[in-house]
Amino acid sequence: MFLSDQDIKKAVASGAIIIQPFDEKKLQLASYDVTLGNEFEVVDRHQVEASDPANKIFPKTRRIMIEDGDMFVLHPGENVLGKQKEFIGTDLEHLILLSGKSSLARIGLVVHNTAMLFNPGHKFYPTFELVNSSNIPIILRPGMEIAQLIFARLTSPATKSYADVGRYDSENSDHFKESKQ
Repeated sequence: MFLSDQDIKKAVASGAIIIQPFDEKKLQLASYDVTLGNEFEVVDRHQVEASDPANKIFPKTRRIMIEDGDMFVLHPGENVLGKQKEFIGTDLEHLILLSGKSSLARIGLVVHNTAMLFNPGHKFYPTFELVNSSNIPIILRPGMEIAQLIFARLTSPATKSYADVGRYDSENSDHFKESKQ
């Protein structure tokens, strides 16, 4: 069952859903708008001949920090990772789905390729899989609304938390939570 704006507000108030900071102006009828953070992970495409996942060969990446008010130019065909500004999470009775914004999709911005499901018990700063599918550059700015979160209540609580089974928790949760506070 998907949550309405009223349900999202109640779940945030009770602590079942975490959105920090929470801004009621970003609350939509059945979703919550989230913003782009200051951190990007870009591929150094000249350091590897090709990605070979079966042999665990991946291109090297580097982290870029963009100041508030500055811009990041996403070139046509380019794929980068970008952090969400809001810290989010759920209890074991909810999950979160990430969805792009239609206004940005119209100019060719894709905010996720495959990672759209955030499991019960996951508390973190999500990573966007940003792709420019248009033929002109797209300017991205920290703080811009970039995606929306959709919340669903499970029919019964999950038996394990993402903290018990997840792969990226220490990379996306602890480090960023400490650095943002």
